[in-house]
Amino acid sequence: MPAADQQPPSGDNQDFGIWLISLSAATERRQRMQRQLTQLGLQYQIFDAVNGKSREAELLNNVDKKAYERNMGSQLLPGKMGVYASHIGVWQQFLDSSYSTALILEDDVVFHSDFNHALSTAMSVKERWDVIRFNCIRAKLPVTQFSAAQYRVNAYVGPFTGNAAYLITRETVEKILPNIWPQTRALDHELNRFFIHNYRQLGLEPWSSHPDDYGTSTITGKNFALVAKPHWLKRLPHYRLKAANYGRRAWWLLRNGMLACKLFNRQAAITTTQSRQT
Repeated sequence: MPAADQQPPSGDNQDFGIWLISLSAATERRQRMQRQLTQLGLQYQIFDAVNGKSREAELLNNVDKKAYERNMGSQLLPGKMGVYASHIGVWQQFLDSSYSTALILEDDVVFHSDFNHALSTAMSVKERWDVIRFNCIRAKLPVTQFSAAQYRVNAYVGPFTGNAAYLITRETVEKILPNIWPQTRALDHELNRFFIHNYRQLGLEPWSSHPDDYGTSTITGKNFALVAKPHWLKRLPHYRLKAANYGRRAWWLLRNGMLACKLFNRQAAITTTQSRQT
């Protein structure tokens, strides 16, 4: 049985579906996630992730490679295409279900002892967000919107990336899907363009989970060995875009009443790959 602070969300568990994105060949990762989810008492379904390497030729038909490499400042990897297609595949399954909200998980999540509590807390304020994340790769310049239980619910002026654990509403998926192809950036960077798609993307801090690929990513290789970036001069368009997006995010938050009269929580503004360990 789950520990007292890890009881599954009472009553809310029927309000959202849970999808675990997992490569069928990555058996160790899948089993590790299944053990954790069983311990948490959460009901879920597995989505067999799209293998970017084996389906590279097919996936390239839906990618603007030139735009991707300009926007991201790095070469396009098959794994990035696979991740993008996998999340969209889950979204489509979600829309085919009866759920109003989906919890989407990747297979490298480490849950903290308060994850179920964080999940219940997020669901208790679900009218105040469209996407809410439970961990991050980067989360810069947080702007606290409100508090819920022991958590701060933040918007972010800076980059807010990482797809490993997030809730998303049906209405938000319906809003994003018509404009999701062709792929022009990594999925988390696309989701961070909330100022284009017009939805509220928030994070629940302190984080109740963190991603950990144990040094070997199925996307970027061991210690990012597959990541290739051109000379910094060739990356200037990427840097210009990054700088401009700070202004775009700030302007959208201001127009939607999410920036005015808010104070940056500078202590939480440090870019993190892990906020804490269990």
